Amino acid sequence: MFTGLIQALGKIKPLGGDFWEITFIGHSLDVILQDLAYGDSVAVDGVCLTVEKIINNGFVATASPETLRKTTLGYLASEHYVNLEASLRVGSKVGGHFVMGHVDGIGQLLEIRQTSTSWEMTFKAPSSIAKYIVPKGSIAVNGISLTVAEYDSEAMQFKVAVIPLTYKETNLNQLAPGSLVNLEGDILGKYVEKFLIFGRNTENLAEVTDDTSITSAFLVEHGYL
Repeated sequence: MFTGLIQALGKIKPLGGDFWEITFIGHSLDVILQDLAYGDSVAVDGVCLTVEKIINNGFVATASPETLRKTTLGYLASEHYVNLEASLRVGSKVGGHFVMGHVDGIGQLLEIRQTSTSWEMTFKAPSSIAKYIVPKGSIAVNGISLTVAEYDSEAMQFKVAVIPLTYKETNLNQLAPGSLVNLEGDILGKYVEKFLIFGRNTENLAEVTDDTSITSAFLVEHGYL
């Protein structure tokens, strides 16, 4: 599990097969590497990968064929900048939101506009992810925890306002209209959806007698919708 607060930037290099070498760049070398161990999880542009080998200035990980198909890792060129975050430790601060590192799909940057205080970025999301997007809710873009400023449900587009620090310290400054990004919806929305489906599938069954089944009416009654 991660928080969506990027700790370092790296460069990714395919080694052949499903193996990838990720090296740290700039001043961020020790941020993750000093405490990195074999078998640890690291979010690479929002994709949870397992460290299989430690090298002098980075690590080697394997991306499965499914991961390469469903994330931007299958499209990245060698030496591409990637966002890095080590897994969350018990007792650590959660400054963003709970990010699982399980990318739901690939989105696309449509527009970027600099304002006096931020960069406004508009993304297109596939339908599989759009259903989890709500205004003022959280979404992970390339592993970065961002707040949805606006959402157009018909166009399946959402806008975020990126502060200068986040823009400078992540690979968002490398994006241009048309760039592909990894998207992960808020895990809370996925559980709510699961509970609603379960409630609809069981509320009419004779053998179900538990009055605590979670339905849409139950969620409304308890202030969740």
